[in-house]
Amino acid sequence: MNLLHRRMRVAGRAALVLLWLITGVVSLVELNGQGRALMVKAGTPDAWIAPVILAGAAVDLLIGLAMWRWHRRWVYRVAGAMMLVMTAVATVILPSLWLDPLGSLTKNLPVAALLLILHEDAPA
Repeated sequence: MNLLHRRMRVAGRAALVLLWLITGVVSLVELNGQGRALMVKAGTPDAWIAPVILAGAAVDLLIGLAMWRWHRRWVYRVAGAMMLVMTAVATVILPSLWLDPLGSLTKNLPVAALLLILHEDAPA
């Protein structure tokens, strides 16, 4: 692997680590903000909102930390699986998120592509 190729992989991995870590932190800081508003809009029972947001934040933080710590295929598989689950759930409860001009769900398409690239590059 040439130097430019390696640097691009490192930059891609760093971007995904930051994406997951920042998403987790923002979810915690904004516990009563946009995430809550989306869940209310979706008709989520009030008693479920905080636990679901906290669980999602924990998953995001764990994936970000795992990706930072280990460049292994299993990490990218877990990240991809969780992204698919979260995307599917969001699609079912609020399909209009696909039309968000800021890419609430469409951003997951390039994230999936980058996860596949990193998966192929990582040792087993």
